[in-house]
Amino acid sequence: MRDTSVSKVVELFGHSAESARMDWKRIVREQQCPFLSKTCYKVRKSEPGTSIGSCAVLYGKENSPVVICPTRFLERRQIFTDCLHLLTTHQPGSELHIVQEVSIPGGSVDYFLTSVRNGKVKDFVGIEIQTLDTTGTVWPERQRLLKQLGVPRHDNDELSEKSYGMNWKMTAKTILVQMLHKIQTFEHVNKKLVLVVQDGLFRYMAKEFTFDHLTSPAAVGDAMHMHVYRLEKQSDHSFSLGMLSRVSTDSTGIAKCMGLQAEARVELAQIVTALEQRLSPNTRFNPV
Repeated sequence: MRDTSVSKVVELFGHSAESARMDWKRIVREQQCPFLSKTCYKVRKSEPGTSIGSCAVLYGKENSPVVICPTRFLERRQIFTDCLHLLTTHQPGSELHIVQEVSIPGGSVDYFLTSVRNGKVKDFVGIEIQTLDTTGTVWPERQRLLKQLGVPRHDNDELSEKSYGMNWKMTAKTILVQMLHKIQTFEHVNKKLVLVVQDGLFRYMAKEFTFDHLTSPAAVGDAMHMHVYRLEKQSDHSFSLGMLSRVSTDSTGIAKCMGLQAEARVELAQIVTALEQRLSPNTRFNPV
């Protein structure tokens, strides 16, 4: 029987479990995601009113916490700032907007960072976020953390030996297939697509697939970019998202990663129209 006294959840509702002077009872009660500035949307199926709130966990031999919620990558909106250089036709005076969930042939893209002039989209970068998919359940570890922090619980699930795993193979294969379908669309309209991943997942992908041909550091002219981040521990025991590396390739390079080929074509006007229909004051992005 393994030791169930110490939780593997290291970040809950955006706060490090080791952070000092946190009002954990309030944090758990309010269930707020600091990266979205609203209630955490990941809820228990059996309790829709209860947000799980687990952002990052320890797993296996990983040296740093593994991010299991894509929203965690929205810290400081740094991932969008790190894509500004890929807006190659953006000009001073144009507005920046972030538009979520836009469908294109080949699937839906998580975010579009767009350059807008007089209400018209002049340039854009597609941004996909991929975290590791978990198997099993993180709930007992979450409840174990609450017990450590002295937060009352309505169950005794911290005693459960149920655990979770990381679906490395399926996660890596699925996202590469998705990129394969989407990148030809972006390449066809001379735009860029960025995949945001954590360092552990990138290392796994590089080991299991053919990544030797990827350009490192990334070349602005390539259509497909991968931005690799890690959670860096701070002096106050909190974690901060930091970029580790950037690589790039094109549609042929992504196909070479898997030994597959796919075709997708769409007119630029279709994407621009979809983006312009979603523009609003709420999508405006003001980088610091």
